[in-house]
Amino acid sequence: LGKVYQPALAIHAGPNAFATALSAEPGPESNARRARLAELRATYDAGFDLPAQPGDVDMGEVMAHVREVLPSDAILTNGAGNFAIWPGRLFKYGPDHRMLGPQSGAMGAGIPAAFAAKVAYPDRVALCFAGDGDFQMTCQELGSALQAGAQPIVLLLNNGSYGTIRMHQERDFPERISGTEIVNPDFVKLGEAYGMHAERVTETAQFADAFARALASPSGALIELMIPVEAITPRRTLTQIRGTGAAA
Repeated sequence: LGKVYQPALAIHAGPNAFATALSAEPGPESNARRARLAELRATYDAGFDLPAQPGDVDMGEVMAHVREVLPSDAILTNGAGNFAIWPGRLFKYGPDHRMLGPQSGAMGAGIPAAFAAKVAYPDRVALCFAGDGDFQMTCQELGSALQAGAQPIVLLLNNGSYGTIRMHQERDFPERISGTEIVNPDFVKLGEAYGMHAERVTETAQFADAFARALASPSGALIELMIPVEAITPRRTLTQIRGTGAAA
């Protein structure tokens, strides 16, 4: 303890055990802490109440369904892009859930991570969130998944754009959009070519049944979710962000 960082008080403990010990502490400070934790919990829960999303597929409602039906030991993965907000901020992780995500912001990390998760834990659901540009960085790894018989479920959020870069362009240089629009292949046919169940969701109401089929598929699944680039973040649209940067 203290080898890398020099704390005022060094404590060796896992966060869960430490939080439990704090909650058991007697006295008025403990009561104040409990009140503060209750306030924070209420703020956390309120964070799942989202405005209606632009377009015919509402990712807020999609995530509400995923939270309801995903097994308690599921492993979630993602690459890099604004779409990663959905598994990062809009899923309620239980004690047995796991997330595999790139701290370095590596695009395409979600597909190989989900494949690896299925190799290590073949009986658990491995659910990958990918954007369309992100997916095409490493979608060839689905060939390895097919060969190994370890195919995950992929939720592919297709907005026809490198969305995060487009967001920065719109924010700082709204008249200079360059290189962020994508002409995509037929992702459903691509998923089928890799031996997966694959289908396209164009309306929110279609998702629940599609996801049930994905969970039941023995060969993994790819669900392409058609969302507009306008739905760039859960709480702010591209139009609301456009031209708000300092450079603009």
